[in-house]
Amino acid sequence: MQELKNKTALITGAGKKSGIGYAMAQKMAAKGANIIIADFGNARDFKADVGTGSVAEMDLIARELGEEYKVKTLAVNVDVTDTKTVFQMAETIKSAFPDVDILCNNAGATFGVPNGVHTYDEDAWIKTVDVNLHGVFRVSKAMVPLMQKKGGCIINTASRAGKVPPLFNGAYAVAKAGVIMLTKVMAKELSGFKIRVNAICPGQIMTDLERWRFGLEAQFLNTSVEEQERKMCETIPLGRIGTPGEVADMAVFLASDASSYVTGQALNICGGQLMEL
Repeated sequence: MQELKNKTALITGAGKKSGIGYAMAQKMAAKGANIIIADFGNARDFKADVGTGSVAEMDLIARELGEEYKVKTLAVNVDVTDTKTVFQMAETIKSAFPDVDILCNNAGATFGVPNGVHTYDEDAWIKTVDVNLHGVFRVSKAMVPLMQKKGGCIINTASRAGKVPPLFNGAYAVAKAGVIMLTKVMAKELSGFKIRVNAICPGQIMTDLERWRFGLEAQFLNTSVEEQERKMCETIPLGRIGTPGEVADMAVFLASDASSYVTGQALNICGGQLMEL
């Protein structure tokens, strides 16, 4: 079924095939949605702990999705920490699509890890919060005017780290906790425009960030990546690391009419690692 047919979805942080954003774009394209791939393509200017994609890869992703699923696609280079480029993105999208129905605020990055709060570099802390929290604000502010006429949905990628504090990654955790509250604020404020807003809180998902984490832990503890993954799986009731596609499936649900009565929620997808009342 193409339950997203004739809808247009903008997904930030979708410029690498190994990431959650790409999986969202692929799954939504398969359901008939037109796709806008947005990411920061100037990796050499963005010294995150895990690298971003490139303009060439973004263009390739957009072209391949368009050809495979027969949908309209667009790739846009954007820095979510730069208000000017965010609003330039909005103007580019406005010239190509009449409306945006689905916004996935998925762009994220970490800087300065591992460090405790007392040793964290201030610039790295501020940059991490700027990308992960303020980026959601900036992109949403720019895109809501393109959603007000018809309504739609916004899906913010938060994290299990926004609910349970990790060690030595405080800026990311604080930012993602902020995304959860921002999601709730937006859900109330945008309900009058028939825009639903929800957050996804992934746990351990096999992305570049997760692989980097296992490598960092293995180096720090003088063990292997495989051993760190095994230990992590022991903390997960379902006994395995999740996949980007499984997160994307939840995003498709939240983007579809099947979730028409769901807003203001921060939904866990973590194999049971986090269970809340």
